[in-house]
Amino acid sequence: MKTEGRQTRPVTAANESMPQSFSGNIGLSQKEDLIFEIGTPRRTGVDLPEPKGTQSRLGGMERQGEIGLPGLTEPQTLRHYVRLSQKNYAIDLGVYPLGSCTMKHNPRLNEKVARMPGFADVHPLQPVQTVQGALEVMSELSDWLITMTNMPAVALTPKAGAHGELCGMMAIRARLDADGQTARRRVLVPESAHGTNPATAVQCGFTVDEIPANAKGRVDMDALRAKLSERSDDIAGIMLTNPNTCGLFENDIIEIADLIHKAGGYFYCDGANFNALVGRVRPGDLGVDAMHINLHKTFSTPHGGGGPGSGPTVLSDALKDFAPVPFVVKTQDGFDLIENADGEAAQSFGRMCVFHGNMGMYTRALSYMMSHGADGLKQATEDAVLNANYVQASLSDVMTPAFDGYCMHEALFDDRFLKDTGVETLDFAKAMIDEGYHPMTMYFPLVVHGAMLIEPTESESKGELDRFIGSMRSLAERAKSGDAESFKAAPVHAPMRRLDETQAARKPVLRWTPPEDTAQAAE
Repeated sequence: MKTEGRQTRPVTAANESMPQSFSGNIGLSQKEDLIFEIGTPRRTGVDLPEPKGTQSRLGGMERQGEIGLPGLTEPQTLRHYVRLSQKNYAIDLGVYPLGSCTMKHNPRLNEKVARMPGFADVHPLQPVQTVQGALEVMSELSDWLITMTNMPAVALTPKAGAHGELCGMMAIRARLDADGQTARRRVLVPESAHGTNPATAVQCGFTVDEIPANAKGRVDMDALRAKLSERSDDIAGIMLTNPNTCGLFENDIIEIADLIHKAGGYFYCDGANFNALVGRVRPGDLGVDAMHINLHKTFSTPHGGGGPGSGPTVLSDALKDFAPVPFVVKTQDGFDLIENADGEAAQSFGRMCVFHGNMGMYTRALSYMMSHGADGLKQATEDAVLNANYVQASLSDVMTPAFDGYCMHEALFDDRFLKDTGVETLDFAKAMIDEGYHPMTMYFPLVVHGAMLIEPTESESKGELDRFIGSMRSLAERAKSGDAESFKAAPVHAPMRRLDETQAARKPVLRWTPPEDTAQAAE
């Protein structure tokens, strides 16, 4: 990305005192310009004859000038995109330590199943009789989710985590309205919850009342009780993330549920981190009324993989009748879809989207579940938690864990270990790029100063984690040795040097324009 007020240049050697390459390449890392800079309008990789016997229907409005798109030969096109792909970091390349994102290996078996003709080609407007297999997949997936959560119902249609949050909170509002509790519009949200939680509550017409965290990174129970004792007749519920954004299990979660229910509200649990609980904890046993599940994080495709997601929402007995349509039911003749908010769905709050959700994610998730089995899913959870604690324990003597004790699926560090070194969290992140790693999640959660959130996931072997830990230890020791200058210069091995990120955010140049012709400019 180019930005105003900033110049970038390719680095041609780790040591800038060494001769720079004439080509701009560094070994196998090929310099590559923008496609507009390497292509010309009169070049093409495909030679098509002029169409014969056709008449224009544009009424004289045809374009007369060049369309302005670059032309490339076939080899140029191929090389351009291969070279760009070599500049990407991917889960297929190495450890992807982004915390709160669950960037784990995506089994190719799941991708193969998602591409099977019966699933890849299914259309939402087909008659129900012709898509019985797809409906059975949705029904089977629902059964797995209901069993794992010990919740009586699930809405499959939400297409992402935030969409699932919206589903749960809309169901809570529909239940409150049906009971005549229209004055209950206050939602408690711990500061350790995901940032989308308060936004979703506001979107549904609720007001947000924040609950602070205690010194251990969990809900401050005294503050929660104080909120409820002050006034409870306007409480709609609580939105709580568990494990929370700090990677910690909320130890008082059952008491929290009891307090909220006693006050007349409902318990929404953000299930984005369900990959730390599968097979070990059933949210229904904790008193949860609604919880979304990121299929694209917990059960296959990595979060942020560039494709669509899916956020099914499980509902308690108190909320199940208010689930959105459409949903699948099993009949004597097979499977059917309840598509309208009437009859047995008379209390449904309606539709969240036009069709039935993301079939590609349903097939991937169900493939993941069935190939792992109950024991495999439980082991995946245990391995995710084990890996995170291994990273935390291995780095705790050179970095500073944000909180004492064990973590769940992700390890959170703060920047105390960088105090008086001249190195900041951002510098540390940039230096990780030179080590060949994508930086972990930085400055999040906001409740921790200089936060560094690492989620290794269950996919990584001990050998891969040891390499990553070794790199992190080396960086921490370098920072403490007084080598701040190299951190400020990082990254030096990347295709481009450090961006002025403030300028990039405030004044992005999103459109390429050709340079002015010098002769014309002089005239």
